[in-house]
Amino acid sequence: MGLEDLVNKAKNAAGGVAGQAGGLADKAKQAMQSDKAEEISDSLLDKAADLANRVTGEKFSDQVQQARDAADKAIGNE
Repeated sequence: MGLEDLVNKAKNAAGGVAGQAGGLADKAKQAMQSDKAEEISDSLLDKAADLANRVTGEKFSDQVQQARDAADKAIGNE
């Protein structure tokens, strides 16, 4: 086996890994856009907003809500 054969095998292996990584990324994106993921993200965002409001004595509740809504748009599907 020559150097050219080794280079070609390395290229083929790299291409296969890149294809698998792309497929996994697509699956992860689909999972993040599921209804279950939306439910979980909403719950976590609500808890974070509640904590922020308790820590600040609700002085910044409007800003906390705006931040929560912006985060929900960025990570949710609704």
